[in-house]
Amino acid sequence: MSPAEQLGSLRQVPYMGVIHVVAEAVKLGFSNGHPDWCNLGQGQPEVGEMKGAPPRFSDLSILAEDHAYGPLEGIPELRQRIADHYNRLFRVGKSSQYGPENVSIAAGGRLSLTRAVAALGDITVGYPLPDYTAYEDILLTHLDRLTTIPVRGCEDNGFQVTPEQLQEAIEEHDLGAWLFSNPCNPTGNVMQGDELAQVVDLCRSHGTTLLSDEFYSHFIYSDGTDAQHATPGAGAISAASHVEDVNEDPVLIFDGLTKSFRYPGWRLGWIIGPPAMVEATARTASAIDGGPSRLSQRAALEILDPSRADQETSALREVFCEKRNVMVQRLQAMGIHLPKPSNSTFYCWGSLKDLPAPLNHGQAFFRRALQEKVLTVPGEYFDINPGKRRKAPSPYTQWMRFSFGPPMDNLLLGLDRLEAMIKK
Repeated sequence: MSPAEQLGSLRQVPYMGVIHVVAEAVKLGFSNGHPDWCNLGQGQPEVGEMKGAPPRFSDLSILAEDHAYGPLEGIPELRQRIADHYNRLFRVGKSSQYGPENVSIAAGGRLSLTRAVAALGDITVGYPLPDYTAYEDILLTHLDRLTTIPVRGCEDNGFQVTPEQLQEAIEEHDLGAWLFSNPCNPTGNVMQGDELAQVVDLCRSHGTTLLSDEFYSHFIYSDGTDAQHATPGAGAISAASHVEDVNEDPVLIFDGLTKSFRYPGWRLGWIIGPPAMVEATARTASAIDGGPSRLSQRAALEILDPSRADQETSALREVFCEKRNVMVQRLQAMGIHLPKPSNSTFYCWGSLKDLPAPLNHGQAFFRRALQEKVLTVPGEYFDINPGKRRKAPSPYTQWMRFSFGPPMDNLLLGLDRLEAMIKK
């Protein structure tokens, strides 16, 4: 029986770009934590004990009610804890404050975004390029209802779409929603300050729903005068800082414990925004997932305790900024061009154009690096193209995303192998 016949009435479902990288590596013997492999493609931060951070969470007391189904939007005490977290970090001195009615919990970031996109009406959705690979499949599911409009960022600006570009897209295409990751996966750049305020203002004034994916909100670094030697940023960034009325502004924010608190396996994310919008996204959960696990929510209450949360995220910036500097310096020394070295996330977005053939092509680089037991991610995977309706070749075939998510020793080993590979 052929593979197609074995599927019966099911369709052939491709792996999402980053998952494809892992699947190909597994064929060669890779597994998470394997001591002889270096995952410089990973989308998760290191999850073990870390200098300056609180001890890893290890014990959970389960209440009797935790064995039952929970509310679609999450348990009330965690919704309140998340609202308090945002008010403390982003709403100090503002008259409008988030409450539990502004928060909905979901099992991770992809599910949070899936719920929100499922709740969108018959509208046009804009998004920047390049951006997070999962957006392609999330939008694909709803192409019968949604019209998608990509807006390409310019290399000179680190591929970040400017407020001026966004305004032009909103007015030309009557965008009903703007979806973007900020800080950005894959470029490692972040929109903040006046520029982020302009984006929030644009969406407010035009009635465009802002879908702000902020899962890397605490990975912030300051460039200073030398991009090779960044320093840890002062704190997190969020569109929440620029919202005027938390109950009215059309701003939905997505974040969770996955990246900034280094608990990806817990699959715990949240949506925060106006109550009516938050309730709509929770209602889609009745058909999509049935609501989040009460166990991970119970544990999250301790992780988001203010003193513990601040200790974790402060240590995060210190440790990851050091790894960021190492990766930037090493990649540039190898001849990989970084148009705007990362000032957020744990990614570097680099061009291979100056490397010798065939390593100047993303797919060839990826395949050759696997032979050295190093995972990397070809840049074309971040060229979001729902339904593959755009037929032109991707402009990112010579780009790669490199991750400094692994611990320092494994990061250095992976960089050593890439350097030796290029020198060959």
